[in-house]
Parts: sequence; C-alpha cells; structure tokens
Amino acid sequence: MKKSILLMLILTGFSCQQNTEEMTYPVTQKIPVSETYFDTEVTDNYRWLEDDMSKETEAWVGKQNETTFSFLDQIPFRSELKNRLEQIWNYEKLSAPFKEGDYTYFYKNDGLQNQYVVYRQKEGEEKEVFLDPNTFAEDGTTSLAGLTFSKSGKLAAYSISEGGSDWRKIIVLDAVHKTILEDTLLEVKFSGIQWKLDEGFFYSSYDKPDGSELSEMTDQHKLYYHKLGTSQSEDQLIYGGTPEQKHRYVGASVTEDGRYLIISGSKTTSGNIAFLKDLADPNSPLIPMDEDYNTDSYLLDAEGDQFFIVTNKNAPNQKVVSVSANRPQEKYWKDFIPETEHVLSPSSGSGYFFAKYMVDAITKVFQYDSKGNNMGEVELPGVGTAGGFSGKKEVDLLYFSFSNYHSPGIIYSYEPKTKTAKKYWTPDIDFNPEDYISTQVFYTSTDGTKVPMIITHKKGVEYNGKNPTILYGYGGFNISLRPSFSISNAVWMEQGGVYAVPNLRGGGEYGKEWHQAGIQQKKQNVFDDFIAAAEYLIAENITSPEFLAIRGGSNGGLLVGATMTQRPDLIKVALPAVGVLDMLRYHKFTAGAGWSYDFGTSEDSAEMFAYLKGYSPVHNVKGGTHYPATLITTGDHDDRVVPAHSFKFAAELQDKQKGENPVLIRIETNAGHGAGTPVAKTIEQYADIFGFTLYNMGFKVLPEAISSKPKG
Repeated sequence: MKKSILLMLILTGFSCQQNTEEMTYPVTQKIPVSETYFDTEVTDNYRWLEDDMSKETEAWVGKQNETTFSFLDQIPFRSELKNRLEQIWNYEKLSAPFKEGDYTYFYKNDGLQNQYVVYRQKEGEEKEVFLDPNTFAEDGTTSLAGLTFSKSGKLAAYSISEGGSDWRKIIVLDAVHKTILEDTLLEVKFSGIQWKLDEGFFYSSYDKPDGSELSEMTDQHKLYYHKLGTSQSEDQLIYGGTPEQKHRYVGASVTEDGRYLIISGSKTTSGNIAFLKDLADPNSPLIPMDEDYNTDSYLLDAEGDQFFIVTNKNAPNQKVVSVSANRPQEKYWKDFIPETEHVLSPSSGSGYFFAKYMVDAITKVFQYDSKGNNMGEVELPGVGTAGGFSGKKEVDLLYFSFSNYHSPGIIYSYEPKTKTAKKYWTPDIDFNPEDYISTQVFYTSTDGTKVPMIITHKKGVEYNGKNPTILYGYGGFNISLRPSFSISNAVWMEQGGVYAVPNLRGGGEYGKEWHQAGIQQKKQNVFDDFIAAAEYLIAENITSPEFLAIRGGSNGGLLVGATMTQRPDLIKVALPAVGVLDMLRYHKFTAGAGWSYDFGTSEDSAEMFAYLKGYSPVHNVKGGTHYPATLITTGDHDDRVVPAHSFKFAAELQDKQKGENPVLIRIETNAGHGAGTPVAKTIEQYADIFGFTLYNMGFKVLPEAISSKPKG
C-alpha cells in the first residue's frame, strides 16, 4: 500500500512546476532514504531515480528532455551551428591500413556516415566492403566495438555494442568469404578478443546480473576460451570464478606465434597481477609472473621464449623489461628500455621497438632495435601527438598519425630500416590550421605545483576578457590529455572561441607520482588545479567569469561538478557530461567498485567517507546559490557511469538554484557512455552544447558569422 502511494506522489508531482526567477522545471518528487555512515546520517531524496527500469524514471526523463529541448529550441543560432558542424564534418576520414592474410584492411568514413566502414583490398584489385556497421541498425546506434583476425587472417571475430552499452556480442566470420560461421556469443563485457592461431579465442565477461544489466553491480570478471565450432555454453573457464581468483577486470594476451597466454587480473583500474600459461600443453599450470597489485605490467611483444613487458614496477614513468618464459617471475626481469624522466608508452612493429615519450604532454619518439640498442629519435612533423608505430614483425612498412589541437590528423607511412617517413593521407577538410595557434603555459596551483596548459584559438584573438572560452579537463585514472584535433572544437574556435586544456594531477602526464597526487584524499588537488587554470585565464585577461565555460566527461564530469559547487562565482556555464557525481554510492553500480583506487569508497573509513562527502557534487549543492548555467548530458544506456548520477545532480540543482541561470539535463536515448555514438547524434549534441554555452554568455548571434562559410 505504501509503495502505491509513493508511486502516485511521484507521478502526480510531474504536473506541478517549481520556479526560479525565470525558469520552470518539472518537480522531482522527494522520497527520503536515510543511511548512516560512521555515525553520520545522510539523506538521499532522489534514490528512486536509480531505478532505470521503472516507469517513473522513464516519465521523469521524458519531462526533463521536454523542458530542455523547449529551452534549446529558442536559441536563434542553434541551426547555424548544426549546419556548420555538418559542413566541416563532411570530409573523408581514413585509418592507417593493416595487413591480415592476403588482404590489406582499413577503416573509412565518407563524411557523415554514422559509423566507419571496414574495407579491404588485395594487391592489384579493387577495394571492397568487408564490414559495414551502418547496416547493423537503422538508426546507427549499433556500433562495431572491436575486430580481430586469426593468425592466418582467414578468420575474424568482431564485437558489437547496441545502444552504446558496454555489453557486447561477438560474431565469428570466415574472413575470406565474409560469411558468419556460428552462433553469436552473448553477454560479453570489458573484453578483448585474443586468437589462439585459427583454433579459437579468449574473451572476458561477467555473469549477467539478476536485475538491470545497465546498473546492477558486476563484480567477478572471468576469462573464457571459445573453441570454434562449439556452443558458448561449452566455453572453457580459464581464470576467475573462485574466491582466490576474484577480480573486477581480467584480460589476456596471446603471443604472436600462438604459443603463450598471459593473464592479467585487477581489482581496481590501477595495478594488476599476471600469470603465464603454455598453450602447447593443455594441462600446463598458471605460472605467476607478477604478484604485486600495486604496480602495472603488460605484454608488449615476444620473440620465441623471450618476452618484452611494459611495467612501472620500480619505475613510475614506465620501462620495458625482458624475461624468459622458462623463468618469467619478476625477480628475473632485466631492463630492456630503461626508465627516463619522461613517461614511456612503447609499441613494436617490423621487429623494432618504438619508445614514445610524453614531454610536457608532447610526443617524442625513439627507435630501438631487437637487441635494445637506441637507434635515435624519429623526426616528427611538428609539436603535437603521434600515435601508431605498431604492426606485425613481418611487415616492412608501419604507419603513424600526427595531430594537435588545431591540426587535423595526417597519416604517415614509416620505413623502420631507413627511418623514412612519408605522407600517406592528408584530410581534405574545410578548416585551415594555419589560421590558429596553440600555446603551452605553466601556471601555479594552490599548493605551488606548476601545471601545464595548452591554449588554442584563432590567430589575432585579442585578450580583452570577453573571449568565449571552454576550459576542458579530466585529471584521473592515470589518463593523459595530449594534443589532438576535434572537429567540434574547430567549430568552437571558428567563432573566436578559446579552447584551453590543463594537464591536471590525477592524470598520467608525469607518471605514477602525478597520478597518485590526485587520488583518494588528495583528489582536491585535481579540483584546485582546475580552479587555478580558470583563475589564470581570467588573470591574463583571456576571458572573464562571464565568458568562461568548464567542460569534462566521466571523471571529468566529476571535475566539473566539484568545481561548479565549490566556485560557482568563477564560471558562467558548466557542462558536466556522463559524470561520476554521487561519490557515496558510485561503487554500488556496474563495475564502479573498480574505481576505488582513484576515489576510495564511503565504506573504507570515517575519514574517507567525510572526504568524499566533502566534495561529492550531489551532496554539495546548497540552497539559495547562484550556480552557473548548466547543461548536464548523459545517455540512458550508459552502463559505465550510470545516468542516475546525472539525474540526481540535476534534481538537486533544479531544486536549489537561485537566479535565472538555467539548469537543464539532456538525456540521449539509446546511447551510452559515448563510444559508438552515431555521427548524426554527435552533431546534434555539439550544436546543443555550444548553442547553450554561447546563448548563456549573452550572445544573440554567433560571435563570428558562419552562414557565409562555403557550403559542403
């Protein structure tokens, strides 16, 4: 009876309206749920929004979207932004080619296709479509999530994501004839596909949860082996499923010759243990290689019985070690590419190794031969980010890409024997990078730490405090923000907008120590770094609080949420995307408990609980406060950072906002955390985000007229 009354209250609450000075929002009914953490009672008024399967939550989503799009529809230049995004997006995009069997494969998008198409070509023959994900679903919301080939190249397995979910299906093909070989594998999550020659492959997944597969906790990851020609129910459990093998993330690597399997087990997103198995002997044991959860190690390459492993064991900036399969334990590891003062991200191809370093977030590359001799620096075309330099041992030609914040990615071919690079593909895009400039500065954070930031804008922009500026950040999980081109940011900068990206603590730009300086009870360092970046932009008269927007997604959504609740006076627009915003309960959903290395949990200790509650965006919205104009974005199929975070944050802000700045939430239906989002949806999202930002900065027309831009 009580449940029926509560549901009636929720539903009838939608018919009421609550007011700020100028905005009206659908009322989100408060149904208090109280919990006690270490003698402190915490009330959650919006716990009911965590139920993503309920009709009440569905109705709430509908009402919120109706309110949001009613506001967005009044923005006079929104359609102009969308048109310009479509114009600049509409150019051919290409991946570097790669050889599998008798074919060379590559990914290509004609311009506005929702998903990239996989093509292949035999030497001397015309190219043909191998796989077209645009045919997977009429609305483009089913995407290709992974594609791997067997040793011979005659077989392939690809995974698909439906509606943006992290849950995958795996389909096995006869790659030569492009025919499906067997039943689809279901309910696969956070998994690669590692072939054992042409016999079968390894993959990882969780048991399907009893409740909603989009929000229920998934806590026990397992590694399976699928033998071709058998049903999924017969797949062999290789690792996981027992208390002593319980890990939230389990992965695998198979050496190129198919001889050895290396298994990785992690309890959180940082640190792993590793085991070796000889696949030539079905009864071979799992041999421990690395038993230290405090460090990260993974296989880079192998030559017969010799392994090359990337590790940060006694090397916070990473190094490469070599070890024999006969004695693979950590105590036998020998330095192959030693640690330096810069963070290492290595690759291998054509029998060579490539040491890619981040020097203040900028790429430098050095080539090593198979004996570990340094062959010198690889000359890059400029200052920016280079990626690639990887491939099979037998290929003679490798490829790498190069870009920065204002230069679209160019693909280069590279011949390792002669160290010769040539342009392979240059994009034909309606954007001139020569009209823009990127400048790296170093500013001082609250505690005196120097933090780098790259500021990009059109040449000739006057620093007069009135430039619309987006400050973008992440600051977590050892992830590095390196210069890269974005079509959407190009449109932003065309309007005279400034785009600024600081490399905050918590990231990986300066190695493990930089990461650990922004985790758990040092997380405030990340927010302080971001706030200091905003203060720098204002002090230098690049912008001002009336023209500053902050943006970030996932952990970056937390960054925006914490910054706007701590310093609402500093910014005009806040754009938190798919954010982790309820820090007391994030670990209760899907694989969220694995983030505890970075965040800690509210159950760890009284001190950790108090620290999390002290900055948790959902718990720090204060009544009577003038918060920035806010557009929260999320997807209803996001099963990585469940949308309940965004729902609850929006409800708190709408209830307590003072003043006329709108607080809106844009909920994309049939979409997830971001990967695989159709191009059409992405363009609409950015038109809304940029339109909302500029409109709330006071612009009634675009700062730079784009209607005069050439069409097509």
